[in-house]
Amino acid sequence: MESFDKIYHRAAERKGGEQALAYLLSQPLTNAELVNVQDSDVLAEFTRAIFKSGFVWRIIEIKWAGFEEVFWGFDIDKLILMPDDMLERKAADTKIIRNYTKVKTVRDNAQWLKEVCDEYGSVANWLAQWPADDVVGLWQYMKKHGSRLGGNTGPYALRRLGKDTFILSSDVEAYFRGHQLIDGGLMTKRSLTTIQNTFNQWRLESGYSLQELSQIVAYSVGDNRVGFSGEVQNNTEVDSSTEVNNSTEVESVK
Repeated sequence: MESFDKIYHRAAERKGGEQALAYLLSQPLTNAELVNVQDSDVLAEFTRAIFKSGFVWRIIEIKWAGFEEVFWGFDIDKLILMPDDMLERKAADTKIIRNYTKVKTVRDNAQWLKEVCDEYGSVANWLAQWPADDVVGLWQYMKKHGSRLGGNTGPYALRRLGKDTFILSSDVEAYFRGHQLIDGGLMTKRSLTTIQNTFNQWRLESGYSLQELSQIVAYSVGDNRVGFSGEVQNNTEVDSSTEVNNSTEVESVK
């Protein structure tokens, strides 16, 4: 396995130096900060990620105020009481993206998160208690108990909430395949175990969070070669599969 030091220096070189790379990195919330996240915000970010999956992200952001209005600010206690006929009316509301299958996940996930709240006091308490060295286990739990939170949907939602996680973007996947660390399906148990163990090792070596590690790995490979010492090469925006941070959907350019 390649040492993290080598990955870091390659990423720094590609981004214009260590200072430029540091500028591009973002950090997750601490557990002390994470526990202050509201239950409604968790459901909102789950919903945002679900609707963005397979859709133009910009459109979801443009219409997001409508989502907040239609779903009562993602108030879990209200949403779990929503009857089927009201759910159907909301799915036809032009203020949001009219997709009944995805709209239904709002109530389904509200019901699941209510159970989490009852057990842990809040969803954020539950997220904060989940260990970073098994974040793949958290993904799998969300996929099993939540609605439409499999693949990268759950991890993207966690990233926006501030929970420390890596993202299996196209660049990160390319790194693992290019270094022959995985050779099967990306989301198979074998691949995910290898990826989690590798990130755990890098975390021990470097002291960086999973989020920072994920970004550094993404910046060390692929076509996203840009720094702050010269012109942006190719002048093209990165597609939606590229590494993201908490505050912006896409932060790097190719």
